[in-house]
Amino acid sequence: MTLPSERRTPVPGLASSAGEAVTARAAPLAYDLATALVLARRDLVRFFRQPSRLVGALGQPVLFWLLIGGGFSGTFRMPGAEVPYLAYFYPGVVLMVVLFASIFTTASVIEDRHRGFLQAVQAAPGSRAALVVGKSLGSAGVALTQAALFLALAPAAGFPWRAVNWPLLVAALSLAALALAALGFAVAWGLDHVQGYHAIQMTVLVPLWVLSGAMFPAPEGHPTLAAALRLDPLAHAVSAVRRALAGPAAPGALPGSAARDLALCALFAASALALALLVARRPARS
Repeated sequence: MTLPSERRTPVPGLASSAGEAVTARAAPLAYDLATALVLARRDLVRFFRQPSRLVGALGQPVLFWLLIGGGFSGTFRMPGAEVPYLAYFYPGVVLMVVLFASIFTTASVIEDRHRGFLQAVQAAPGSRAALVVGKSLGSAGVALTQAALFLALAPAAGFPWRAVNWPLLVAALSLAALALAALGFAVAWGLDHVQGYHAIQMTVLVPLWVLSGAMFPAPEGHPTLAAALRLDPLAHAVSAVRRALAGPAAPGALPGSAARDLALCALFAASALALALLVARRPARS
């Protein structure tokens, strides 16, 4: 028990200065958090307010899956396993949904620059890092929403919902979406035309998706293609999705384990974010 005479008398100005110091340190973090959340929410709101994007998010991959899958179903042979091509191709289309959604959403960086919105965000108290994180999270959220719509068809591909390893699936798709969104941001930051952005993304990312094992496994007797498959970061995302849908020994999965696939996906996401943060330190092209 403290007697009245033993109570400490606060030094005038000490408490206020300490509180101001704490507030000064917390203010930048609060501004960054608010900036990132607002930008992420903005991309999601724009997506849900455009019904055509909602229809295209499900219609386009379904047509692609059925047309390509139907065309190859009669000739596809999986070495060592009897797997219908529609079932083999389905995990690859799931990742394709994430890939294209990330590409098209991060193109808004260029559009926002032309409309002056990007300049307003840069003039706000939030940092460039908050801008990168917010746009990447928003684009990744849109990509995951579109993937969720397509995953509703998993039973039609032979993957019952109860048998799906949902934690593994969500983790793999989240890391892939974040990596592709950050990579798209890094490309869009230095460009001034949406056409050039799409040309670069289609030239780089689509071949990476094709070589990832999404459409066909690495042919036997082709060490070059096998090595390219192992080095392709999207291949590990496809492999993790296959394991999540069809089990640890899923046909077409890469050698190793799901933990290894997730670790490499996390490395891909961290590298893409680091690249986006590095690029964003330079002034955006106007």
